[in-house]
This record gives sequence, structure tokens and C-alpha cells, in this order.
Amino acid sequence: MQAITLDEMENIRLMDRIDSKYAAPVSLLPQLLQEMLPSFRVQVNNGARITPYCTQYLDTPDLKMFLMHQNGKLNRQKIRIRSYVDANLSFLEVKNKNNKGRTNKRRVPVGMSHLASIEDLKEEMQFLEENALFDTDILTPSLVNDFYRITLVNDKATERITIDTHLSFRNYHTNNTLSLNNLMIIELKQNACQHSDFKEILNRFRIKKISFSKYCMGIVLTDSNIKYNRFKSKWAIINKLIQ
Repeated sequence: MQAITLDEMENIRLMDRIDSKYAAPVSLLPQLLQEMLPSFRVQVNNGARITPYCTQYLDTPDLKMFLMHQNGKLNRQKIRIRSYVDANLSFLEVKNKNNKGRTNKRRVPVGMSHLASIEDLKEEMQFLEENALFDTDILTPSLVNDFYRITLVNDKATERITIDTHLSFRNYHTNNTLSLNNLMIIELKQNACQHSDFKEILNRFRIKKISFSKYCMGIVLTDSNIKYNRFKSKWAIINKLIQ
């Protein structure tokens, strides 16, 4: 595939966007990329086209952010530290999703990939206090998620696609870990609902749209005591795919 640099990709950040997620067996990845070859470019950073990511999620002690999703709240929020491992860059992010399905993400650079406690943050606390829906003083690390990502953009620069593989989770409260090596999570990011060549490719592979939160699924899979009625059907679909 033709390459697009990280600097060029900055113009296609789509921080306020519509997200569509899909799940499929990772065995389909080579065929999927082959179909995308004529009209998509792949992001290259320091020569790498597949890059490791790490995300540490923060939540309240009683997991209010998880429960907002579990209870079907349409306006919800996640707070996390997203780290681009190869580039040694980390950002503190506040990600909001509204009742119209739009995702808005705000972030500031942070000098660490993992917090031991919220007290590790200094000047970044003002950013949190201005953007978080929760009492920032009680936020605590809840889950860490590692994965590898391929990032692509179409030739028209109207949509960005990420493909995540080798997902693994560690729960801070239970200390349980779990890996999903046979699964890939695909995300299509667009400014608005519009025609998408990528959706046509997905349809040819019969890859179905699914609501999938790495944070929520990671919590469900690593904490047997958590309420997860909303996610039972999704886990049944995922489990069938990875089998």
C-alpha cells in the first residue's frame, strides 16, 4: 500500500466524528487489506505500518463509566491515557459519546503511560476538571489494554479506518488478564454518514457492524462479579467469531 505519514494524518484526525465498529476473525485480515489496496493508504510511523498501542482507563471506584454503558446511557464518557508505544507519546484523553451517536475526543500530552494513582497528574488535573463529568479526585486506574493497530485512510481523505489485533486486558481490581488473539476490531471513522467504499468491502466479506467497547468488554471478561447483561449477546457473537 501507498504510505501516509503521521504528519499528513494530522489533517485527518476526525476528533468530532461518527464511529462504526466491526468484529471479524483475524484470519480475514490479509484478504481484507488486499481488497483495500487500490484506494487506501496506510499510516507509516518510523518505518512501521503495524504499531503497538497501550490504553490505561480510569474510572470511579464503583465503575460509574462502565455502568453508564451497561445501563444504556446514550450520553457517556471514558477517561484514559492512550500511549503510542513506538513514538513514546502519551495523551490524557476524555472521550464523550452523545445521544446522536457522535464521538468527541479531547486530549492533552502527558509524560507517563500509566498512573499509579490520580495524584500522579499535576498540571493535567485542570484539563480533567474542565472536561470530566465525574469527581476527578476519586478516579483510579481500572483496566489496561494493549493491542496492535493498522491505520488507513481513503484516497479522498473522508474516512479513516483502524484495525486492532492481539488485544489483551489486565484488570487492576481483580488482577485478572485475558487475550483475544484470534479477533480483530475494525473501526470506521467519518465526519458524517456518507457513502463508504470501505463499507462495501466489509459487506462483501459479510463482516457485520457491532457495538464494541474495548473498555467495557475488557471489564466484563476480567471481572466475574460485574453486572454485564447488556454485553452477553455481544460476547456470544465475539466468542463465535474467535472459535
